[in-house]
Amino acid sequence: MAERQLKLGIFLQGGGGHWKDPDVRADGAANIAAYIESARIGEAGKFDFGFIADSAFISEDSTWPFLSRLEPMTALAAISSVTTHLGLVGTFTTSYSEPFTTARQLASLDVISRGRAGWNAVTSALEGVARNHGHDKIHDHALRYRIAHEYIEVVKGLWDSWEDDAFVRDRERDVYVDLNKMHTLNHRGEFFSVQGPLNMERSPQGRPIVFQAGASETGKELAAKHADAVFSTWTSTGDLEEAQNHYRDWKRRAASYGRSSSELLIFPAIEPIVGDTQEEADALYQKSLDYIDIDFAVKYLSRYFSFFDFSQFPLDEPLPDLGDVGKDSFKSTAEYYLRIAREQKLTLRQLALEAANPKGDFVGTAEYIADKFETYFTGEAVDGFILKGTHYNQRRFVEKVVPILQERGLFRKEYESDTLRGNLGIPYPVNRYTEGKVLS
Repeated sequence: MAERQLKLGIFLQGGGGHWKDPDVRADGAANIAAYIESARIGEAGKFDFGFIADSAFISEDSTWPFLSRLEPMTALAAISSVTTHLGLVGTFTTSYSEPFTTARQLASLDVISRGRAGWNAVTSALEGVARNHGHDKIHDHALRYRIAHEYIEVVKGLWDSWEDDAFVRDRERDVYVDLNKMHTLNHRGEFFSVQGPLNMERSPQGRPIVFQAGASETGKELAAKHADAVFSTWTSTGDLEEAQNHYRDWKRRAASYGRSSSELLIFPAIEPIVGDTQEEADALYQKSLDYIDIDFAVKYLSRYFSFFDFSQFPLDEPLPDLGDVGKDSFKSTAEYYLRIAREQKLTLRQLALEAANPKGDFVGTAEYIADKFETYFTGEAVDGFILKGTHYNQRRFVEKVVPILQERGLFRKEYESDTLRGNLGIPYPVNRYTEGKVLS
């Protein structure tokens, strides 16, 4: 077995695919059975974690997957009861919630699952999310990330409220807890005032794993300082050199905060389609386009720009220069789509279809996809991948690609640990108060 091992996650968002596809659950986004099916596929394949993306705003312009979907914490708690090793990563905002609530919910999930919880910390990029939480408008991009830095610091501080061995629960000595090992945060900062301590003990993994999804400069700095893993989409371009440059940049930034490069893992999201032949894989991809109409695609694209009205432009002419549209929304993604539209002189139709259902670089035979995985992994462009797609495609990947990766010594045959942290190979976080005692 290779010393460095590939890591894999799986999307749990209702099974993927279009609701009109007879092979897909029409109500999958709101049906816990669909989430559980993906989780079981992932656990059967020895995947590290399941992942739930989220947003707290819809409108008449929203596309169907967003209109009715399960809230991540509720769904992950249900999934925890039918899995034993799969990590459970959910998306929760730092802009329009309270650090104490988020810390308590995630710590509870971590204890319920015995050390398998993860938090995808996002800053919320849609103006409607702000209006749903008592604000007139969304915070500008820079302010959102300043808030996020303090928010995550507070949450991590609360997760250190109790030392590992504080809860003795010794009936013979009549000692339930050692209160000398309880610590009050008493945080007073620019945005938050939080007393603590948290009313939840530490889990077997110490604290939940922290993911970060922003790819802007400020997003990368947040990840470098605070995150254990990065949820990214940039390898969909199929450009290995670009992926390697991004990878080195994230690792360099982590090192600037005194961290080891192995403490920040990079996970692009991809949608592999496995065929017995290249022709079959291409046909499966073409089939996935059958249900994508252009109105859906344009709406899907518009979400990255806080629902900018693209319908004002002709479908089959190159997009005009849109300036800084999207600068306070999904900034890095919006910039990417504007860049490729400009460089490739894409029409609105072409750009929208690329956003709604990109083919990507992982459509082919099991050997072809395994080769791609090995190239990106051994070439130090990724630490792993998060798989999107239908249950059919997820299952085909586990059945056909995973065994090849295992034979090549790139991926585990059995779980190394009962915790998400242990399986990812991320060091156990020493409680700051315990560490202080050791140093004194």
